[in-house]
Amino acid sequence: MDHLFDGIARYQTAVHPSNAPLFEELSGGQKPDVFFIACSDSRVDPSLITQQLPGQLFIARNAGNIVPSATTQDLNPDGVSAALEYAVEVLDVGNIVVCGHSDCGAMKAALAPESLTGTTYLRAWIDHARDAVESASDDVDIVIRRNVLLQLENLQTYRFVAERVREGRLKLHGWVYDIASGHVAIHNGETFE
Repeated sequence: MDHLFDGIARYQTAVHPSNAPLFEELSGGQKPDVFFIACSDSRVDPSLITQQLPGQLFIARNAGNIVPSATTQDLNPDGVSAALEYAVEVLDVGNIVVCGHSDCGAMKAALAPESLTGTTYLRAWIDHARDAVESASDDVDIVIRRNVLLQLENLQTYRFVAERVREGRLKLHGWVYDIASGHVAIHNGETFE
């Protein structure tokens, strides 16, 4: 934990003061244009990958960058659905990015559910990616991409998302980040490039 406390000290003495005008502006509220849904994998940092400053991305992270379908929620919200509603209905974001990544442990677990023996919450969570596995081969890279597309479909099961997409007020984007190369493959409507 000492390295965390050292980081806080460096932040408070060097980083925060050198960005004082930005933080003064942000102290009055936020107005990001992008809701970024990413995996909680420690190797994936949305602000670093996109080189965005504080206040520019509204971020939700979870194992597998999963968005449970609204039809499975039955008014039993989780952190993703609550953040989604806040991003769209309150912050009025114009873009939502679902970003998967290479070597995703959640997608590896989805391919090998026996590896989740002994887990309760994780197994139930990974089940939200089941359709990505059932429609794919045993190739984890294919599953990662199909999972991103599945989560984009799941986003549109939320009434407030579907309405804004139809009206042209909200755009959905699917990305896959390659950890080794830094390349971000972006879905163009047909394939990832």
